[in-house]
This record gives sequence, C-alpha cells and structure tokens, in this order.
Amino acid sequence: MRLLIKDGCVIDPSQNVGSVADVLVVDGRIAEVTTSLTSTTIDPKIPGTQVIDAGGCIVAPGFVDMHCHLRQPGDEDKETIATGTRAAARGGFTLVCAMPNTTPPPDSAAGIYQLQQLAACDGAVRVLPVGAVTKGRAGKELAEMAELHKAGAVAFSDDGAPVESSRLMRHALLYSTLTGLPILSHCEDRSLSKDADMHEGPVSTMLGLRGYPAAAEINMVGRELALAELTGGHVHICHVSTAGAVELIRQAKGRGVHVTAEVTPHHLTLTDAWVAGELGAPLGLAASTPLVPMPADYAPYNTHTKVNPPLRTRADLEALWEGLRDGTIDAIATDHAPHTWVDKECEYSLASFGISGLETALGLLLALPHRNLVDLSTLVGALACNPARILNLPYGTLQVGRPADVAIFDPEEEWTVKPEAFSSKGKNTPLAGVTLRGRVRWTLLEGRAIFGSPPIPGEQYKPRATASRLEGLLGGTGPLRG
Repeated sequence: MRLLIKDGCVIDPSQNVGSVADVLVVDGRIAEVTTSLTSTTIDPKIPGTQVIDAGGCIVAPGFVDMHCHLRQPGDEDKETIATGTRAAARGGFTLVCAMPNTTPPPDSAAGIYQLQQLAACDGAVRVLPVGAVTKGRAGKELAEMAELHKAGAVAFSDDGAPVESSRLMRHALLYSTLTGLPILSHCEDRSLSKDADMHEGPVSTMLGLRGYPAAAEINMVGRELALAELTGGHVHICHVSTAGAVELIRQAKGRGVHVTAEVTPHHLTLTDAWVAGELGAPLGLAASTPLVPMPADYAPYNTHTKVNPPLRTRADLEALWEGLRDGTIDAIATDHAPHTWVDKECEYSLASFGISGLETALGLLLALPHRNLVDLSTLVGALACNPARILNLPYGTLQVGRPADVAIFDPEEEWTVKPEAFSSKGKNTPLAGVTLRGRVRWTLLEGRAIFGSPPIPGEQYKPRATASRLEGLLGGTGPLRG
C-alpha cells in the first residue's frame, strides 16, 4: 500500500519539523517526509498510489489521549469501546488510554486481558489499558502491579478515587519503580471537596452551590510530589486545574522530581462563569471571564458544566496556559467522561461529573479568542508527542519507520457543536451550539483512513484551505509561529 499526503504543513515536535512537506506511507509505516518533490519515491503517478491533497491542512502525528473513560465493562449505557473509539477517531486521536473506573476495574491480569480482547474486536483506534493502583479501586490494598504490567497495562491509576492513604501511595510509588510505569494521580483532598458542586468562589456563593476549593487539589498535589521525591517514583498529575498546583509542579520539576502533568481542553478555556450562564453577565464576574465566551442566552445551572475538578477562574486558566508554554504541563488529555441523558437532566447537585470531550478537543483548543496563547507546535506536542513519551510508546511521531498514525486537520475551519451528531454515546457537553475553529479532516491508523473520506488511487482531495495560507501562518505571528 502506498499513500502520499501532499502539500500539508507537517508539524512534528518530536523531530523539530514544521514546514510544508509531503509524507509518503508504505505498508502502513512512514516511509519518507520531504519538503521537495525531487525524491524518486514520492511520485503520485506511481501506479496504485493513493493521494490525499492536504494543502491548507496541518499534518500531525495522531493524537494520544492518556486519560479517557470508555465505560466498558459495566456502564455500556454511557459508552462502549466501539462508540468511544469512533469518537476518538473523529477528534484526531489514534490512541486512547482507558481509565480503570469500570465495573469491575482492571485490578488483575484477567481484567487487562478482557479490555484488550474487547478493543481488538471493537476498537476503531488503539486502546491501551490503565491498571488500578488498588484492588477494587477501594484504596485499601495494592493491586498486583507487576502482574498488571506484564499483562499490558501502560500506567496505574485509581482515577476518580484518589488514594487517600499516604502510606499506601508511598508503597505504590515504590512498587511502580519496578515496572517503570507512572502512577496517574487524581489529586483531590476529599475532606475539603466532599459534596461539592463547583469551584468555591463568588460564583458558587451567588448561585448557592457548594464549593470545591482550589486547596483540595493543591493539598493533594503537594503530597504526591513529596512522595515522588521520597521514593523516586514517577507521578503523573491528572487534569491540573489550579494556579497553585501549576506552581508546585514547576518547583518540583526544578528540584528534579520525576513528575509529569496534563491539562484538559475545558480547563484551559472555560471558567466557573459558565455555571452561572446569563445570570453572571449583569454582575461582571471579571475574575471568572472565560476564554471561550458563552452564548448570550446561556442558561444558568447547566449540568453539562459540572466536572471534577471543577471549572476554575480566569487566573487559573492563565496559569495553565503559562504552564503549557514553559513545559510545566506536559500533555493535553480530554478526560472524556460520557454520561447518559438521565445522569445530567436533574438538579445540579445531583448531576454526575463529566464532559464528553473527544470530538471537541481540537476545536476548543483552537477557538479564536485564545488561539495565539501558544504556538501550534506546542499544542501538537502536548496532544501527541509528549503523552507517547510519558508512557514510553512508539507513537506520537512521524519518524520514518514508525506506524503511520496521522491526524490531518484544518486549523481555521469553523463549525458548530451539535451533540446529537457525536459518535460518542455521551452527548454531555456544555458547548452545544457554540462555534469552534479547527476541525479534523482525516484520521489515519497505520495509513488507513478511520475517519474522513478514504483516498482513492489517483484522486486528490481538495480541502477548503490553501497551502499558501499555511505558509503565511508559518512566517507570521499566528498560531503556527515558532
């Protein structure tokens, strides 16, 4: 099989590549990346060559989501591996890590094997399992971590249920050093966040909702960093949402602590003002101004804004972007958390936490009000290269010889979010009706189109954009700078 991706702007931070180029795929692997057509192998007229004209589009390594909830087994009414991975493909993701808050959780080799078999049968993208830290995710007794690693787990986590015992977490980090795998930590001090609905601050007071203070995250992040420093284990901080946590991670990295961190698209762009909706407009709420503005008639108490950790303040957003810019935060992960209609259509305090995020991640990150906060190379690195590096996986790169997992997207195409059209079973997004910019055109897994029109031998596809526009962006001050 020969596939030629022509005239796209190839961005691959793993190789410091950022230029208009052609990519040749042979038998599912990257064969050549060149900025010139002088190569004798890159010839669209060679019989059997399939062609994608990517002029005006970004050609990037397929995205790697290291924090995704597929719900299977146990909650197939919310999501399945089949529906969740189709949603991933639509979002440009070619690999997702399935978090272990399933029923039962993968706390034994049998659980890991079950997930692998389900993924082999139904997965549209690569699915890799995250094993539980403790048996039953109950926080009482360590799972057999070496056994989980041998079975194929790529990390450990009790996600959604923080390991509350400091002693147990210390032992978990010590055992994790035998496997070389990170522990993905959900940092929440539940003695502070118990029964909370949203971020604690002026907005929660105005709405009469129970507050989740920033300190609940900061306290636990501080503990995890201290234990990682003590043990030498690799702790990965999930869904960072506060300025205080960013600063603690920055200082720990400066001391040489083995820590990495992720942030979600919604924590980078939305604030607690979205919970107030139109009620917040007359009051100003400048401290909570989001980067993606709400529609004018956005209803207050929209349960689709309820997420854990909660949407925070504008100051937190700015600290998260700065952390992404300076490398304090390594990765962007969706924390895709699909729910049924009944989980969300209720009082705010009774609604489930979570946002369905796989299909809106890129558009939210490239939405107009904030698209110049970081260059596109940084975003691609955080979406693809860095998660693969953190998990020591051979993906997230367009290096010659590696699998041709590729995301091709138009960074300027506008589109309106319609949850009813999602591939995911989870329609729970606060972005319904919001116009985003930046849309995936094709997602390729080992050179096969798993989303977008499959290429036909000799036929070229014409995206709306032009190559000259991308060249202008590369040479200017827009989102491709650097």
